Amino acid sequence: MAQEQIEVEFRQELSRLVQMQQMAMQNPQMQQQVRMLQEKIDGRKAVLISEMMDDYAKEEKKITSQFDNDPIAKLRARELDLQAQENARKQKEGEERINLDRMRAMMNDQNQDEKLQQNEELANLRADTSIQKTILSKTIPSSDKTPDAVSIIRKG
Repeated sequence: MAQEQIEVEFRQELSRLVQMQQMAMQNPQMQQQVRMLQEKIDGRKAVLISEMMDDYAKEEKKITSQFDNDPIAKLRARELDLQAQENARKQKEGEERINLDRMRAMMNDQNQDEKLQQNEELANLRADTSIQKTILSKTIPSSDKTPDAVSIIRKG
């Protein structure tokens, strides 16, 4: 809206500005004039925007003050606030539940990895024990080959 107002107020200056910009490429003094005219237009645009913002704020205040007097509007606004708080609480609880489930899954994975590692170690120990038993059975003579009477020789 401010741009339209600028176009109405500075119609002649805007057309002159376009011409001056084309000539400014050749003439440095013309560049200074272009800059000054552009600053003048931008300054007016800033004033217009400021005025429009003030008008908007005043209108908004009028509208909101009307709600202050209406008990039904107050109740509805309060209801909407409570509903928004409830939605935020539910969202937070949902995120917390998801995080908790992730942590549980990570812990289960870790426990499962530990169990697998423990089972692997136990299997290795069993295999070692079996190998040792096999070696011992081959190196120690069986009871069939041992003599019936073992004599103990004492030195003395």
